[in-house]
Amino acid sequence: MLTNTTHSKYAKAAPLSWNAVKWTDGLWADAERVCRDKTVPHLQSMFEAKDISHVLENFRICAGEAEGSFDGTVFGDGDFYKWMESALYTAAKNGDQAMMDKLDEYIDLIGRAQQPDGYLSTKQIIGEREHNGVKRHGDINDFEVYNFGHMFTTASLHYRITGKDNFLKIAERTADYLDRMYQESARTGEVQTAVCPSHYMGLIELYRTTGEKKYLDLAKLAIQLRDKVSDGTDDNQDRIPLKEHDKIVGHAVRSNYLYAGVTDLYLEDGDEEYFSMLHKVFRSMADKKMYLTGGVGALYNGASPYGNFFIHQLVHQAHGYEYQLPNVTAYNESCANIGSVLWLYRMFLAEPKAEYFDLIERTMLNTNLASISLDGQKYFYENMLRRAKKLDYELIWPLTRTGYIESYCCPPNIARTIAQASEYAYCVSGDTIWMGMYGANRAQVSLEQGTSFVLEQRTEYPYDGRIALAFSNVQGKAFTVQLRIPGWAAGGSICWQGKEIPITKAMSGTYYPVTVEGDGEILLTLAMPARYTTAHLLVEEDTNQAAVERGPLVYCIEGMDAPTDTLDDLMLDLNASFVLEMETIQGREIPVLKTKMYKIERPDYDPEALYQPLSFGGLSSVDVKMVPYYAWDNRGYDEMKIWLPVAYR
Repeated sequence: MLTNTTHSKYAKAAPLSWNAVKWTDGLWADAERVCRDKTVPHLQSMFEAKDISHVLENFRICAGEAEGSFDGTVFGDGDFYKWMESALYTAAKNGDQAMMDKLDEYIDLIGRAQQPDGYLSTKQIIGEREHNGVKRHGDINDFEVYNFGHMFTTASLHYRITGKDNFLKIAERTADYLDRMYQESARTGEVQTAVCPSHYMGLIELYRTTGEKKYLDLAKLAIQLRDKVSDGTDDNQDRIPLKEHDKIVGHAVRSNYLYAGVTDLYLEDGDEEYFSMLHKVFRSMADKKMYLTGGVGALYNGASPYGNFFIHQLVHQAHGYEYQLPNVTAYNESCANIGSVLWLYRMFLAEPKAEYFDLIERTMLNTNLASISLDGQKYFYENMLRRAKKLDYELIWPLTRTGYIESYCCPPNIARTIAQASEYAYCVSGDTIWMGMYGANRAQVSLEQGTSFVLEQRTEYPYDGRIALAFSNVQGKAFTVQLRIPGWAAGGSICWQGKEIPITKAMSGTYYPVTVEGDGEILLTLAMPARYTTAHLLVEEDTNQAAVERGPLVYCIEGMDAPTDTLDDLMLDLNASFVLEMETIQGREIPVLKTKMYKIERPDYDPEALYQPLSFGGLSSVDVKMVPYYAWDNRGYDEMKIWLPVAYR
């Protein structure tokens, strides 16, 4: 499971068991099927290939079972552990014993590669063996502890799903090695930053799995030692003491992993100073630095300052300044967006508020699904909000999805996220079940107060706002169903036991409680018209423009769906109506919106001129089609836009 807070002292909600929910139909069932049948085996072949990723070959070299030197990325070990999560989930849920056996083979290999003292990071093991200058903890950008952290998380998941401790024992030996290292750092005061700190989440998950408090203590010590780092940077969020953070800065993946880990710590020890800091940083991200799609980390390189304009550092994959949200160059690394979901989910477990799941759903349905092709075998590293027909400069990553990305952290991360998406459907606490992401599913629910029941969710959400929640085989006392009314919902109704409760604008972005006793059905209907959305006036690139949304989905327009030489000639018609139709793209049923837009006529316009006299020959109405953002770049290369100027007539 994503995390297990069932016994966490300060958690106000907890997940269901990893196998309690099964997607039965619709978007998430399709995504999970493609992940199982296409993405997991495709990634496996990439990790197995010596001439592509070299990841498994590195483990074999460490184990003394192959000759050669280290090759591939320094974080390849951790990326392989992430893939193992996706393979483990899909195999366990679908009875794939062959894959389970293969995972045991991989675990045995990992164990043979581990050093006697518990250390396990392949680049350093091979480097020390070859005496090539590479050594343990010699370079913070070698991602050793990042690799450790993902191993802790995957080993904990493996134990919970299989009951076997072969991987868990490997992880514990590495955690004990890490404990000795941090204890020595605490003694000497010589502290090294751990970039992309997945190990905070991993160590606390190891504590939750084993019950060994030393792993919780180690996570707490590791987080506290951040304040002892000399020459800290905004890039790693360690330039100022952690409890003084009041805005989100620096490398977006690293920040989200950091704050997710600190939230995990809060769930266990209840440090209110940390929680106060987390609220401030969350508001900074959600209110001023998040894209409409849920993407975060706007800049490939950019200043991400604390204090004032004159205090700044160059930061890689940065959050940027407030409201600095460019479209063509939008970075939005897929791992950063996944990291924000991990953090938001933990914030929800600490305080169940609808806003957290609104943002989780927005991010999952839009930018996270967009980072992988509909056929499950091509990936975006970054997630732009506009693709131009041509650029006079190069971006760091390709403008279309590719099967193999040199920095391969994102594909296995998105694979495990999709494989585990059913865990975002519900959370529970006491006598209450909380609605998370909506979608057709069947769940076996057991509440803390002893009540159990089967919950079947029948819906075509996110394509349709009608959600039927059928409760059967109810055993025990009455319980509460907390219905999430999304922030975008401005109408609809709740029907229960012959009563119809209208959904008002005031209810948007909140939970509405319904008491259930015995079998029955709640019908939640969310009005889902297409709507225009505008941005804050300081988001300069979107001034006087609007985006089209329907329900939780952001829509975009691609060049092949408009009768124009360039999408820059299109303007939104505020009086246009929208027609929803299903269309097959890459074998998947996709809800497209057909509508009319204005096309600008530009006589004597020179597209190469930097400046020229205004040329306007009037507006004509044209038929266009829009697709959900998650489905773009699946029909060949062309322009794409989300934000479009508005014609007021």
